[in-house]
Amino acid sequence: MTDNTNNSNASTKLILGGTGKTGRRVVRRLEERGVPVRVGSRSGEPPFDWKDRSTWKAVLDGVDAVYMAYYPDLTVPGAAEDIGAFGAAAVEAGADRVVLLSGRGEDEAKVAEQALKDAGAEWTVLRASWFAQNFSEDYLLDGVLAGEVAVPAGDVPEPFADADDIADVAVAALTEDGHVGRTYEITGRRALTFAEAVAEIAEASGRKIHFTSVPADGYAAALKEHGVPDEVSELLLYLFTTVLDGRNARPADGVRRALGREPRDFADFARDTAASGVWS
Repeated sequence: MTDNTNNSNASTKLILGGTGKTGRRVVRRLEERGVPVRVGSRSGEPPFDWKDRSTWKAVLDGVDAVYMAYYPDLTVPGAAEDIGAFGAAAVEAGADRVVLLSGRGEDEAKVAEQALKDAGAEWTVLRASWFAQNFSEDYLLDGVLAGEVAVPAGDVPEPFADADDIADVAVAALTEDGHVGRTYEITGRRALTFAEAVAEIAEASGRKIHFTSVPADGYAAALKEHGVPDEVSELLLYLFTTVLDGRNARPADGVRRALGREPRDFADFARDTAASGVWS
């Protein structure tokens, strides 16, 4: 597989999931570089929907590279088929370079990765661990603000990945040579238990925040009570009860391999987020 795609600033990059945690960061970085960007979303122009393949051709028009962040996760039924089909459509449209956000330690996600490879794309895979930003921009934020993070997690450590690092690697893979055919496992510098992560957030924010480990069935009931969609609830339970078993406990070198620097530390994330006022 060659790595000679022309990635000049005049070529449009398509960011699928461009309003999400990593996608909007990728969009911002590309725009700051003067790279034309198209955000792929149902509210975009033209609109894009993973489940409506009639929207795919228009969103790929004039694009030379794609960042794929699949919602809600590559582990859900049908994800691999969608990834493979869109990868083939991208190659046919001339958008040969595809960067796929994947999940570290998720066997089902590897099936989606292979589907992209089989489509003939010039692929780069970013296998990310649990996002640090889940504490500030997603389902763990309410617990932080309430003073108690209650999830079915015990003493298994996780090297939380910073979404800014993921975005930096994605932009490099979209715009630079040397990343085609590579899989980067993206993690933070240190592995922390959820209790340790919450303690660092409490220290950075100057607030009293406790961590409580709860049974999985009780957590599932709480998610249902709060109206969380079934597919999202099932994903969270899968991550907590299956993936969070120690398989991802060791930090990886993906950020260093891709960018030549160390990943952001969780303490830096906690300090900067606290300064932003999100946890106030």
